Amino acid sequence: MTAALDRIRGGVPAKRHNARTIAALTANPGCARRAVLDAAGVDKPRLAERIGFPGNFGQSRFALARGNGFEAMLKADDCALLLSVLRDVLALETSAVSYDDLGEDDDATLTARHGRTRDLLAAAAGAALIDHPLLTLAVAGRKVFLEPDLIAFHAGSPSHHPATAHNRTEGGLLHVVEIKSFAIVDGQADSAKVSGAAVQAAVYVLALRRLLADLGHDPALVSHDAVLVCPRDFSLQPTAVLVDVRKQLSTLTRQLTRLASVADLVAALPPTLTFDTALPPADLTAALGQVEARYAPECLSACELASYCRHEAAGSTAALGRPVRDALGGVDTVDEALALAAGTRTPTEEQAEAAALLQAAARLRAEAL
Repeated sequence: MTAALDRIRGGVPAKRHNARTIAALTANPGCARRAVLDAAGVDKPRLAERIGFPGNFGQSRFALARGNGFEAMLKADDCALLLSVLRDVLALETSAVSYDDLGEDDDATLTARHGRTRDLLAAAAGAALIDHPLLTLAVAGRKVFLEPDLIAFHAGSPSHHPATAHNRTEGGLLHVVEIKSFAIVDGQADSAKVSGAAVQAAVYVLALRRLLADLGHDPALVSHDAVLVCPRDFSLQPTAVLVDVRKQLSTLTRQLTRLASVADLVAALPPTLTFDTALPPADLTAALGQVEARYAPECLSACELASYCRHEAAGSTAALGRPVRDALGGVDTVDEALALAAGTRTPTEEQAEAAALLQAAARLRAEAL
């Protein structure tokens, strides 16, 4: 299996995952192409560039500067301002909160810093904040290092409290804290940004639960309520809200399990298939055509190859979005859909229901016009 993934990747070092790339795995769990490329650690941005469909990802420099400035302000003076907003949502007694910043440690390796995180989680008591912790998660058999913004304890530590301890928030004593620079205005925030933050927080929650299990503690002591800290209204004044990530955790766990069992997908591929980016673009495009994709418009915000897959899917019902694709099951192309709607094509047995819907929609449209 490892040799096959190395061949698919082209023999170069595997692209390192992070919380954002792991979170993006949940966007289209039915895509075999993405599963194979991510399991092999293929550099998808480089691949997209080589075939002439570079992606447009990442924040603007202005947004990055704003985010970095907001986080630095929150963490100044041992997180004094951050503690003031965490107090209400986590029932923290700010006068008795310990603070450890692992970003200040002069660790020679990520493994050493991860060990320091383990030690703090095993020994912490009372209320505490761990800044720049380092967690790990297995993705397709590879260990990935992850760095949440903070981990917050309240009402004690895993080693001193049972899972039934009474807390202000349901689900445990440890919380993942995510700091984002998008604003919460009048109690509302951009739903897409909140959803993205929730999936990313779920990655950290899952990694923290698995670390707690390794330490011999109940993983349920990690709350499913992540803390999201954002600017309030049109200022840099922070506010904190709880985001329930149970749904995202379930989806993420299923997708990681699918990546871990990607052997069946790989075994069905041609034995010479490779995505070595040193190959000519035509060869890479031909290789992509041998791995089935499941394009949807939502992919444009989650996958570096989405522009190519959209081009490839032109004229298909899948390119119109998942609701259309699901409603028109068995109708693969827009031309087929139009012919069925006009009654100029005899539907197959599996297309009968979709054909009836299309003809009814065409009749209503004609009446409306």
